[in-house]
Amino acid sequence: MDQFSTIHESLTAVFQVRRFPADIAAGESGHAGTIARRPPGRRSELAVLLWQRALDPQQGTWSLPGGRLRNDEDLDTSARRQLAEKVDVREVDHLEQLSVFSAPDRVPGPRRIASAYLGLVPLTADPQLPSDTRWHPVSALPEMSFDHGTVVQHARTRLAAKLSYTNISFALAPDRFTMSTLREIYCAALGYDVDTTNLQRVLTRRKVITPTGDTATPGRAGGRPASVYRFTDSDLRVTDEFAALRPRG
Repeated sequence: MDQFSTIHESLTAVFQVRRFPADIAAGESGHAGTIARRPPGRRSELAVLLWQRALDPQQGTWSLPGGRLRNDEDLDTSARRQLAEKVDVREVDHLEQLSVFSAPDRVPGPRRIASAYLGLVPLTADPQLPSDTRWHPVSALPEMSFDHGTVVQHARTRLAAKLSYTNISFALAPDRFTMSTLREIYCAALGYDVDTTNLQRVLTRRKVITPTGDTATPGRAGGRPASVYRFTDSDLRVTDEFAALRPRG
């Protein structure tokens, strides 16, 4: 009988909605900011945080932050520690276990089983990243290490599903926002266009958002000031078990 030792690791796909130049190449980084102020030639995209491997195996490819589970920690603690140590991200607004990846040949060398996580950072956050770490558009991933690209796609699918039937968008948005800003967050995270009026109606009916009574400062074009909203709560909850946010027709 073969004798071997299995390594257990945590991996986290950290997502944030960010603005990228319209012609950005995969692997270049964007800058966080308020989506409502859209500079010409930039687009909002769901981005994932990756670091570039300096050594083999697969030197030069891009990895999700993660590492070995220590004997004295649980998986959630390990995931948060790896984010702080590997990419200097110490605060995420939402973190949940995604899936377990256990193919015997998923990485070379000793067998590794990975517990993958989904982490979300609001668009107003701008963590100071190490030089080997960047935000990448999920729609244009660079060459990924091992099965990390598959993990990213699983995380994207989970997020898109939960945007339809939970209030998880609180972890991607600022504390206060206009509906145009929230719509862009949904469009970027879902990967398709949604109607602002329908989104407002659905989220209001489900008591996900609440008007603050304030209005945003009008832009250069003037017009009617937009109402400012906040999330009713910031604890994850199911709002409509069978709902789906469909693309705008």
